Amino acid sequence: MDRPVATTRGSLSDYLAAERTLLAWIRTGLALMGFGFVVARFGLFIRELQVVEHGPAVGSPNGLSLWFGVALIAAGVVVTLGSGWQHARLVRELDQGSMPAIRSSTLAAGVAVFLALVGIAMAIYLISFRTPTNIRLHETTETSMAGAPTTGATTGVVAASNGIASIPSNHSVDETVARLTGLLQAKGVTLFALVDHSGEAAKAGLSMPPTKLLIFGSPKAGTPLMLAAPSIAIDLPLKVLVAQDAAGRVSVSYNSPAYLQQRHGLPPDLLQNIAVVQVLAAKAAM
Repeated sequence: MDRPVATTRGSLSDYLAAERTLLAWIRTGLALMGFGFVVARFGLFIRELQVVEHGPAVGSPNGLSLWFGVALIAAGVVVTLGSGWQHARLVRELDQGSMPAIRSSTLAAGVAVFLALVGIAMAIYLISFRTPTNIRLHETTETSMAGAPTTGATTGVVAASNGIASIPSNHSVDETVARLTGLLQAKGVTLFALVDHSGEAAKAGLSMPPTKLLIFGSPKAGTPLMLAAPSIAIDLPLKVLVAQDAAGRVSVSYNSPAYLQQRHGLPPDLLQNIAVVQVLAAKAAM
């Protein structure tokens, strides 16, 4: 009788090499997923820069960066699962003593092509994202230097002469004030005073369009500012003016944080303590 042929398993070095390959692919998958998360949140970072430098941002807070990030995370999951499947298949072949088939580097080539395409798309997205902002800032600077007044028709434009930013509101004066008051309460910001200029004018027998001034702030945010630059106490607490013009248009105006920083020499790391006024004004006007 013929004896059964003994199956020769793969050598230890074969198993160790397969394990090293698996771990390398797992690291690649984790890197893709981690980088994808960073890219997905990059839109928020860009939006914050836009708020600080150029006034209230509009549109989606994440933009296309969210979809780029999701695509990278999905690619990381696919790479991790695919490498695990290939490793299990290779170990099974080694256990059976069969010669593992020479596999093409399709997975590696696919990942390389995918990352190249995502990189090109992100570069195009960043260029298209920054260009309109730069153009808008350039146009605003030219308009201000020419002495033309800034109105509610241009969102978030800061007048170089007085540092006032003004944005149009989609609501009446009372509705805008109510929205802003609600936002302050939700964030735990103290409303020190609500000055009804038009109401006081009416008491004096005078007539003027609805005009209200909100004065608010937080000691946690204001104290570090005054310690760093005592003169800013002149412009604190923060103020937002909600007013209606003769044509019935309602605008929300405030001192530009960039103007206050330049006026009082505030450290850059404290600018965020007053930049919140831009976000509040934009949300109230939406």
